[in-house]
Amino acid sequence: MGGEQQHYYGKHGTPQKYDPTFKGPIYNRGCTDIICCVFFLLAIVSYVAVGVIAWTHGDPRKVIYPTDSRGQFCGQKGTKNANKPFLFYFNIVKCVSPLVLLEFQCPTPQICVEKCPDRYLTYLNARHSQDWEYYKQFCMPDFQDNKGLAEVLRDGDCPSVLTPSTPLAQRCLPAIHAHKGVLMVGNETTYEDGHGNRKNITELVEGAKNANGILEARQLAMQIFEDYTVSWYWIVIGLVIAMVLSLLFIVLLRFLAGIMVWVMIVLVILVLGYGIFHCYMEYARLSGEIGSDISLVDLGFQTDLRVYLHLRQTWMAFMIILSILEVIIIVLLIFLRKRILIAIALIKEASRAVGYVMCSMLYPLVTFFLLCLCIAYWATTAVFLSTSNEAIYKVFGDLNSCPIIGKTCNPETFPSSNESRLCPGAHCQFAFYGGESGYHRALLWLQIFNVFMFFWLANFVLALGQVTLAGAFASYYWALRKPDDLPAFPLFSSFSRALRYHTGSLAFGALILAIVQTIRVILEYLDQRLKAADNKFAKFLMTCLKCCFWCLEKFIRFLNRNAYIMIAIYGTNFCTSAKNAFFLLMRNIIRVAVLDKVTDFLFLLGKLLIVGSVGILAFFFFTHRIRIIQDTAPPLNYYWVPIMTVIIGSYLIAQGFFSVYGMCVDTLFLCFCEDLERNDGSQERPYFMSPELRDILLKGSAEEGKRAEVEE
Repeated sequence: MGGEQQHYYGKHGTPQKYDPTFKGPIYNRGCTDIICCVFFLLAIVSYVAVGVIAWTHGDPRKVIYPTDSRGQFCGQKGTKNANKPFLFYFNIVKCVSPLVLLEFQCPTPQICVEKCPDRYLTYLNARHSQDWEYYKQFCMPDFQDNKGLAEVLRDGDCPSVLTPSTPLAQRCLPAIHAHKGVLMVGNETTYEDGHGNRKNITELVEGAKNANGILEARQLAMQIFEDYTVSWYWIVIGLVIAMVLSLLFIVLLRFLAGIMVWVMIVLVILVLGYGIFHCYMEYARLSGEIGSDISLVDLGFQTDLRVYLHLRQTWMAFMIILSILEVIIIVLLIFLRKRILIAIALIKEASRAVGYVMCSMLYPLVTFFLLCLCIAYWATTAVFLSTSNEAIYKVFGDLNSCPIIGKTCNPETFPSSNESRLCPGAHCQFAFYGGESGYHRALLWLQIFNVFMFFWLANFVLALGQVTLAGAFASYYWALRKPDDLPAFPLFSSFSRALRYHTGSLAFGALILAIVQTIRVILEYLDQRLKAADNKFAKFLMTCLKCCFWCLEKFIRFLNRNAYIMIAIYGTNFCTSAKNAFFLLMRNIIRVAVLDKVTDFLFLLGKLLIVGSVGILAFFFFTHRIRIIQDTAPPLNYYWVPIMTVIIGSYLIAQGFFSVYGMCVDTLFLCFCEDLERNDGSQERPYFMSPELRDILLKGSAEEGKRAEVEE
């Protein structure tokens, strides 16, 4: 090479010197970032304490069961409401908007009932008829028959009118449906308010559109749930097929890396080409059909997505998107053809490394399991924290005649209090779960701490996986005689070193990322609050901050990943490893530009190939287009539900397999750069890289260096 200056570009740090004793990851190492390790352990102990506080004071029944006006749960076993699972609202009109129902703060008496009312019935009509016993089950449990009509309605003992209702989330809501654009309850377009007045159905909720949207959303959710119940096992089969294809692809990549990469590229182009052809055929087939030329803008949003597939404009949009994607991939392949050859050489070497450390393919399962534990603990703690508040009761009644409406009250003492005599028509009922004490104000901070600790632990788990894989693959690279000099259990040894010596360093890197992610969550929350405000400068500033922190998170992720590789090799602390990794990359910036994004691009094509193949198979199966087994596919309301589930699941599975390859490529690349700085290829200082990797990488790097000099 003619000198160390040819091993790097620019003056970014000091290149590594030749060390005859260096044989790969250092085994005799010490603990790093001990202070951060101590803080991390204390944070975990604090997190456990928060969980204990939440589980002690929290009550998940507040989420599971609806609550009546007296703060009692509906449908809970062991209580007098055990056989009354549904919550009935006396006057649904007072629930101004659907959000009130979701927040359980509807200002009307509410009771638990065995079933929702199924008929129109007013108090006046039912009082002296055979329907009275049926009507009484919707009155307060302590209702007395000797009260007069005015007194009953004033005290809120009984509803003035019953309306046909259906249960939604264990709450009785008016059974409203749309017929030819007209909202109806049952077969009626109006209802009686209990005082002899007929009113329009739209007054039961806030506007016809709002009511129709809720009902359509409810219907959509129920149909999606039904689709999952009849197709879940076929979805599992599709995910298993994706796993088998991913594993087969990885195995073939081990022995036929070069061929597989080019086959993958060709197949991706062919799959996209078929997609374009299929969209064109559907576009041509719909020509002349009635209703197929309606504009997407004029159609608006439809919950039944099959409607869009009967429009020519939909298939035209799909065809344009796929065509643009096809052209972009072809153009990139043309301009990156030489760099792809270099990337293939590195992928071949990565395939050999993965072949010698095959257990590395199973490590994503460990990461997945640990992440599931983090998610489960965070979600459980969040639910218990959110239900740690006490029941708040407030005065409800006529705002014009009672000055204490909205103030807190005690339901046990309210009937005999001065407030009750001051407002005869008012009543004290359950409003929501909350509080004004210091503990309840601290719950918000505990929730923020819960989110922060989730990010910290999740990033730590990911960091542990990266260091473990990096240490195993670095052991392969720095073995002069492969695989004879490879340790017996490289993955287990690397995992043990990471936990024993570098918990503090991993926690340090995860902490930095967790802080940025928590800030991003807070910014998203503030952005949602600012949407209602008409302050353009604040919105612009918020957009800039969100963009900056997004970029910062991406940079920290990149820097952390390479810092973890240096930690796995040298056992240095996080800051030193991050600095050395950054300077090493800067000294080899041309090689980074050649390999980093090109290998990412090739791996993306591999994931697209697997996802596209499984997605097309799922599409033909669930749409009954495979004649041999067309009767096997279950009948569905929306066939896109299992198809999208299979596609998303297949991508996650493929991502798990290819993430191992990605970490292997990044580790080998940094080791390659170190190898160039430490050695010169002579007998005294031989390269640790394989001859094939040396020939193509050094040749490609030399060409890139000459090109850069010419451009300068």
